[in-house]
Amino acid sequence: MPLSEPQLQRVLDDIAQTAAASEDKGKVADYIPDLARIDPNRFAIAVALPGKPTLHAGDAHAPFSIQSVSKVFTLALALGKVGDRLWNRVGREPSGQAFDSIIQLEQEKGRPRNPFINAGAIVTTDTVLEGATPRETLGALLRFVRAAAGDDDIHMNESVAQSEIATGHRNFALAHYLLSHGNLRNAPELTLGTYFHQCAIEMTCAQLAKAGQFLTGVPGAPRMVSQNRVRRINALMMTCGHYDGSGEYAYRVGLPGKSGVGGGILTIVPGIASVAVWSPGLDHYGNSKLGTQAMQTLAEKTGWSVF
Repeated sequence: MPLSEPQLQRVLDDIAQTAAASEDKGKVADYIPDLARIDPNRFAIAVALPGKPTLHAGDAHAPFSIQSVSKVFTLALALGKVGDRLWNRVGREPSGQAFDSIIQLEQEKGRPRNPFINAGAIVTTDTVLEGATPRETLGALLRFVRAAAGDDDIHMNESVAQSEIATGHRNFALAHYLLSHGNLRNAPELTLGTYFHQCAIEMTCAQLAKAGQFLTGVPGAPRMVSQNRVRRINALMMTCGHYDGSGEYAYRVGLPGKSGVGGGILTIVPGIASVAVWSPGLDHYGNSKLGTQAMQTLAEKTGWSVF
């Protein structure tokens, strides 16, 4: 039997209390200076049920850098722009490698395995950027995210973007490798400047949960893309959304999810809800440690699963 809203709220409160008491909160992404300063004790969780108030616990109204969670929204824009032609440039298979690995890219001649590893996301951003300026592209992305969330108070953190530009040497290497194989249409500096700003979008957990509602397929949720594309994006989130930890997340949570090194996770419960969780400490895969534990608990308590 589905939980009532008061019952679900109690589950969220319990999850937040358990997270606060946890001694091992993981390690923040210290290779990005602005993220290294985030308090690892912060925690938030929010559940957006279309047509109902968003339920939340913890620091659900504190903005954080969504980082690679932004790749979901950029993928939706890219598919809207070029459709299935995107798959000529990027694959749809799990990578089994770290999110910023160059090994597989070299072996497979510059065609990234999927749009959620960094190389694939750079190609996706490059696709959206083609024929436009970075300002126009980022404006379109922000409008999409704001419309999905029903909230115009969503912005990009320029300090985080500049911090990533200054330290993003591996991403520059990936971009130049893509260019060497003819799989980058814009100058690396333009594509990466756009990509780093995309990753620097700041949202609260409540905003992020609302922004994910378009992927639930629930009547009344924002209709940002076709239902066919909703299914495809969810499939990719399930198989590739947590990099080389995607199988682990699918096993423990059983729902499509996309993580970011800012500690955020967007998880979709098809036909029911969109869930966002934030805990800055990461596990060895680069995914939120307590966020993953929180989603496992939520899935167990609610019975939410695609299996």
